[in-house]
Amino acid sequence: MPVGDIDILEEPLPLPTRSAPWPLLTRLPTLLAEANGSPAAYREYLRQAHEELKARFLAEDPIEDLVHARAALIDVVLREAWRTQHLVNVDSWALVAVGGYGRGELHPCSDIDIMLLVPEPPDAHGRGNVERLVTFLWDIGLEVGHSVRTVDECVQESTADVSVMTTLLEARQLAGSSSLVSQMRDALSPEHVWPVKEFFEAKVREQSERHLKAHDTAYNLEPNVKTGPGGLRDIQTIAWVAKRHFGSDTLDGLATRGFLSVAELRRLKQAQAFLWKVRFGLHVLTGRREDRLLFDHQIRLAQTFGYEDASYTLAVEQFMQRYYRTVMDVSLLNELLLQLFREAILTESEPPRPLNARFQVRNGSLEAVSSDVFARTPSAILELFVLLQQNPEINGVRASTMRAVARSLWLIDEEFRQNPRNHRLFLEIVRSPVGVTHELRRMNTYGVLGRYIPAFGRIVGRMQYDLFHAYTVDAHTLFVVSNLRRFAIPRYDHELPAASRIMQSLPRTEVAYLAALFHDIAKGRGGDHSELGAVDAEAFCLEQGLSPYDARLVAWLVRNHLELSITAQKQDIADPQVINAFARKVGDENHLDYLYVLTCADVRGTNPKLWNSWKASLFHDFYDRVKRALRRGLESPIDQEQLVRETQEAARRLLVEHGVTDADVEKTWARFSAPYFLRHTPDEVAWHTRLLAERDAGSDEPLVALDPHGVRGTTSVLIFARAHRHGFARTTAVLDQLGLNIVDARITPTGDGFSLDLYHVLEDDGAPITDNDRKNEIEHAIWRSLQRPEDTPFAVSRRAPRQARMFNTPTQIQISVDERNRRSVLELTAGDRPGLLSDIGRVLMEQHLQLHDAKIMTVGERAEDVFYITDFEQRALSAAAAQTLRENLMQALDRRRAA
Repeated sequence: MPVGDIDILEEPLPLPTRSAPWPLLTRLPTLLAEANGSPAAYREYLRQAHEELKARFLAEDPIEDLVHARAALIDVVLREAWRTQHLVNVDSWALVAVGGYGRGELHPCSDIDIMLLVPEPPDAHGRGNVERLVTFLWDIGLEVGHSVRTVDECVQESTADVSVMTTLLEARQLAGSSSLVSQMRDALSPEHVWPVKEFFEAKVREQSERHLKAHDTAYNLEPNVKTGPGGLRDIQTIAWVAKRHFGSDTLDGLATRGFLSVAELRRLKQAQAFLWKVRFGLHVLTGRREDRLLFDHQIRLAQTFGYEDASYTLAVEQFMQRYYRTVMDVSLLNELLLQLFREAILTESEPPRPLNARFQVRNGSLEAVSSDVFARTPSAILELFVLLQQNPEINGVRASTMRAVARSLWLIDEEFRQNPRNHRLFLEIVRSPVGVTHELRRMNTYGVLGRYIPAFGRIVGRMQYDLFHAYTVDAHTLFVVSNLRRFAIPRYDHELPAASRIMQSLPRTEVAYLAALFHDIAKGRGGDHSELGAVDAEAFCLEQGLSPYDARLVAWLVRNHLELSITAQKQDIADPQVINAFARKVGDENHLDYLYVLTCADVRGTNPKLWNSWKASLFHDFYDRVKRALRRGLESPIDQEQLVRETQEAARRLLVEHGVTDADVEKTWARFSAPYFLRHTPDEVAWHTRLLAERDAGSDEPLVALDPHGVRGTTSVLIFARAHRHGFARTTAVLDQLGLNIVDARITPTGDGFSLDLYHVLEDDGAPITDNDRKNEIEHAIWRSLQRPEDTPFAVSRRAPRQARMFNTPTQIQISVDERNRRSVLELTAGDRPGLLSDIGRVLMEQHLQLHDAKIMTVGERAEDVFYITDFEQRALSAAAAQTLRENLMQALDRRRAA
């Protein structure tokens, strides 16, 4: 029976009755009584009961029955253990279930938290009772978490920690003294501990901190069904606050008290049931307390729940879209209810302050002046978000107005979308100097954005089953908009100075935001999403009243949003022809500026682990080269001789500052041909020259050096040694074994039998090497491999990450001829794993081929690498040699994949 703020249920939880009979669970009290405390018998009955629960889960019994049945099962076991374990002098004690178990909700491997409530700290005899009971429970297979507290200790610990208060808020008596539990109830009432206002603020703060740990989005690749945004903990937060203030023991009580409508209650209970089903399934499948929806679990649960692959979406993608849309609904209801609680608990009513004929501000929140505002003036739905941007002092939206928006979504129909007033309001939102991202996210949460742009509605919650895209399509899209907004705000200039400078100079920033909104909008339809999205984007922009030029520019950006990233990462951007061809593609500096900021925002918003200083440097270097080509004019393309001359002149100026003589410079540079100066920056050329000028002229000793702060945002690893065919294979194996991420490799043979090899590396977290001990470790490992190559194996023993092992990427190889540069281009796609580059290098070595450049690109679980190769006569491969190379690579890589 509910008593005040603490549940005291003196009767056992009833077993579920909605489904078929529960044979073992129904007979369990009698069976345990007959077992007379035998641990073996208890263990066997628990095993059978768990098997019965599992079978009923797979038979699709109502999940509510299963969750409560598990708690009822444990109730029976604990009461019987309390009765049979010969505990003495415990009449004044109480056995209490707390936490989720106190709520009467247990999943197969949930924590079983109990408290022994005692009138005074137990003596040695009492501690023996505790030890005897807990040992027995562990012996029978129940991993209980237990505490022993007096009422005073409950008060002290609850006062110090709101999480303890929350746990005890859900206390439920299982056995023992009712009067002692009543004392605890009185002592923990809001009049004595955690007044309602302070409790509410603490739980809201706790929720915000928890969301922040998940990057403030429920749409992570492998979400936590319990603690992630929109997960079960958000529903529990609602229940805790309601219980503390309103005395509401169930979600139904919120509807009874008018805090939830019948439809909202149904949505919340359906969401809870779905999340319960997912969590129960995770525990059943893994046999442990697992609340993360890891990749392999997602596939198995999708199969268990009956999802099947469709034409353009995998079964697992359908299942996860249901999950993401569910947590989005929970997030909205959570916001709605917490706002209602805030109004009821924290706010003293103030007279409303009118904003216009349709809206007013009440107690710091925006409110519609009447419940029928949106029915009378549908455009007010969009006006609401404009007003929030124009009045940043407003804290949010009143719960009654959130509800009114939800009830009015049906008004956003084709007539609404064609209304010029709504076009102006939407453009006002994306043109606003403040709040663009915040209000677009709010529009998405409230369901408005997907109604106003129906194509956007179709990508809400849509996931892509790979490691490249860390978020759902809609969440990623809004992250891209957010990144663009950060570029536009001066206080974030330090993050990406070049992108910020360019973004702040754009004539119309809304063009970039609209391109971001549409760049992935056609995902999941089949076909080229860039082309399909461009069609949607141009039609929408013209409909909203943008000029034909701006509409075409948005469409062009959507169509080409991948081009700059792919070209910079997979082609030789030191080649003037590549630069000139891209300059012709973009046509003018305006298109290039928009494309550059969109590319940076897109890659940065795809996966937090993908963006690093190397990509920032690479994209900006490419951007600068293309901009220079455009400024020269497309009719006067940059030529190789000019680039070489400019690099040498800049390097000479740096070398003069370091006291390197012209004679040493000329002597060192005589070793290199023009391609060397095209492929390295002036800073790199100057660094190499200084090191080689200081080296003894006749020495055969290898030279190994690291530049921790390379100009490309990486750590540069330089190796100058006698040329060996196995150099790339062995060096990449060494670097890979050290856990380094190799992002670029440039191999330059000299005319006197040496080779200058430059590797750009990062730590696994995307940072350059800064620790001196780590730097020395790398130098020593490479030096050892050069001095004693026979002792340095090619093999890399590091295992691929768990997530990457979930995918089986087929190996794809294309080999073409670059006639102008007299070399072959090897393009390879394969599953990314430690040792991949070394395996490729070994095949090249065995076939007597020379590697010149490696463009290394990791796309989630896939490696998409490009290698520029020749034979040792500096010629492109013949057709026969290319076919042999392809066959050997396929054989070597597939053999390793099978292993």
